Amino acid sequence: MQRGSDRLSRHRDDEMKHELQGLLRSGHPTRTEEWHDPEPTADDDPQIAGGPVAPGRAGASLEAVRLELARILGRGSFPASTGDLVHVLRRKNAPDPLTEAVGRLPRKERYANVQELARAVTRREDRQ
Repeated sequence: MQRGSDRLSRHRDDEMKHELQGLLRSGHPTRTEEWHDPEPTADDDPQIAGGPVAPGRAGASLEAVRLELARILGRGSFPASTGDLVHVLRRKNAPDPLTEAVGRLPRKERYANVQELARAVTRREDRQ
């Protein structure tokens, strides 16, 4: 049952779905006017130019590693052991350097949250 609190009418909603079909099927913008397309990423964007965030790389601070781990793992993955976390990272197609860094942690350790995991990963990478 529709309660009428939508910002858009049903007609406009269908119209927007139709507009997006080409983009969803082709995988690239389908507009003829270039100014409608979103701006491409910058060449000097550090995370794009440097590849994925991984411990041991320049600019991979505790905060950056924690953010990347939280983005991939989410809250549902914790508490977990190192082996469980590596399995989840591989299943979610995490960058290999990040998966390998977590895999180098002691197998019997358990982590209650992303913060503990990020500290352990960055601490281990700093020692090497």
